[in-house]
Amino acid sequence: MKNITVCYLFTKFDKLNSFYQFLKNYKKFRPGLNHNLLICYKLIDVDMIKIFEAKLKKIPHTKYLDTSPLNDYDFGSYYRVCKSYPNKRIFFLNAKSYPIKHNWLKIISKSYKNNSFVGTSASYESQLTSLKFKKFYKIFSFLIKFIHLKKRFNSFPNSHIRTSGFLINSNNFINFYKKKICKNKLDAWSIESGKDSITNYFKSKKYPLFIVNSDGISFNEKDWKKSNTFNYQKQDKSIISDTHTRKYLKLNHHRRLISQLNTWGE
Repeated sequence: MKNITVCYLFTKFDKLNSFYQFLKNYKKFRPGLNHNLLICYKLIDVDMIKIFEAKLKKIPHTKYLDTSPLNDYDFGSYYRVCKSYPNKRIFFLNAKSYPIKHNWLKIISKSYKNNSFVGTSASYESQLTSLKFKKFYKIFSFLIKFIHLKKRFNSFPNSHIRTSGFLINSNNFINFYKKKICKNKLDAWSIESGKDSITNYFKSKKYPLFIVNSDGISFNEKDWKKSNTFNYQKQDKSIISDTHTRKYLKLNHHRRLISQLNTWGE
């Protein structure tokens, strides 16, 4: 029985090559688990959807049209998907993310417990602490940004599960997001890693939070770094590739150490 859904989101702001790469890797790496594939189209015109559907012709899937005219980023679409599929386990992937290991969905699903939040990578980084004062003549601009960010973000270490790939019960996401507004990038960052983030919501409910790596090992918050899934050592235990994991792999050794320091503090 298919008791899990994989939701891949593509918006008009994403590049077509991202979809092609997802499709290539979805075919290449077996998920290891029977599932429903849901392709969510956001702000996409009919002609573009026809291109997608032609490529997906031989792949069992469900087409989901997000009819909202708002650009409320990925989270708004995830919320509407969850409302359409209540009390379902859904693994969300944004347009630039794709699997890179066999049995990826089976591994992720095995780490799931009731009311848990399972991610494929995490970070301790803070938008507040990452703000840099670069030029003296911009001090007032810096102070305004600092005050604004301080209201919404904790300083380092600001532990949070990254939302490029995560498994969640749709009811939990609905309850978290139902009073949220996401109308700009700062709102989106806040939902992922702010004081009122989805990670902190699960903490407040005392629900389990896990990061899972390609060895099938689940890591609690204090050991997220050791999962080797994001900005740490060779990062060779990642299950899902995303924009920032790929960026890290392109860095030289020195720059990797800087990235590791910014992400984990050591």
